[in-house]
Amino acid sequence: GQGGVPFGTTFLIETFGWRGAFTALGIISLATLVPLALLTKEPPGKSGATADEAADEPMPLPTNLVVPWLSAAVLFCCLCMAVPLMHLVPLIQGQGISAPEAGSVLFVMLIAAILGRIAFGKLADNIGAIPAYMTASLWQTALVFVFTQIDSMDMFYVFAPIYGFGYAGVMTGLLISIRTLTPASRRAGSTGIILAFAWLGHGLGGYQGGLFFDLTGTYTVSFANAALAGVLNLLIVGTLFVTIKRQTATPAQAMR
Repeated sequence: GQGGVPFGTTFLIETFGWRGAFTALGIISLATLVPLALLTKEPPGKSGATADEAADEPMPLPTNLVVPWLSAAVLFCCLCMAVPLMHLVPLIQGQGISAPEAGSVLFVMLIAAILGRIAFGKLADNIGAIPAYMTASLWQTALVFVFTQIDSMDMFYVFAPIYGFGYAGVMTGLLISIRTLTPASRRAGSTGIILAFAWLGHGLGGYQGGLFFDLTGTYTVSFANAALAGVLNLLIVGTLFVTIKRQTATPAQAMR
């Protein structure tokens, strides 16, 4: 889905224009997701004792501290993430490449991301949730600006999956970190709040990318801002990691 839909959308835009493409995607989504949602069943309920034990499991930090901490981190993390997701295709088109061909680079990047999500889940099993999240964030931050330095389709095809593999681990690491650092009784609400800031970051990243392109005529500042946001995310998550290690007598257990 994450690779095929953007790629297919380029053909819809070429055929119907962007308004027609949005309309077509809406109709397709409505026709498929609503029937599938009606087929969804509630999972078997847990016993009261099991739920209580999960809720009472000690956390390394208070939830009221963890939620705003991760919300701030993911705001900048997703600001960084959003820029290539929304502006990589027009960046390539600016070099005289057609929309479908530019979209194929995004397709390759997001196909590689499927493998990255699985790999970073395994990495989280081995080194812990927050270290895995930080590793993926560092990967994304270090590489995002490189897109502006590429001037051939061959290099885009080589570099995009490398970037995509690492960037995909960000959401894997984040979701596992939320599960690790919040009690079961507050996990759903905490996840909703943190992911709301993630989507806000996506919106801000996409907006600033377009804004600075309009102001400067290039994507250099837009992608540089993405890298800067990635650095801020790493500082916030790194501080959280150090704080947890200081708060717990068994840091390895708390991180996993």
